[in-house]
Amino acid sequence: MKKLIDYTKILRSKNAGPLFITFDLIFNNSNDMEYVSENLKKEMIAKAYGVAENKIDIICYRVVNSIKITFPRKNISGCLADNDIYGCQQHMPLANIEI
Repeated sequence: MKKLIDYTKILRSKNAGPLFITFDLIFNNSNDMEYVSENLKKEMIAKAYGVAENKIDIICYRVVNSIKITFPRKNISGCLADNDIYGCQQHMPLANIEI
């Protein structure tokens, strides 16, 4: 088994507004993107981030070999409890998921 990051050219996180976090997975080729899209399950993401499966959106953009994942942030961006105002340091739990 390989980690998700081993299949991607770019794997990054960022805010999708103050209430959501989004992840961009960009692949070198369609084979890797298709493999990940078929095998990456919401339950894996839910476990890694402690979020309910029904709050996770996974969107494939086959024309550009990419996948976007979005779910609600635990803390609103910029609130006192927030430790990553831009959401750019949240990708490692996703990157380490074994597929």
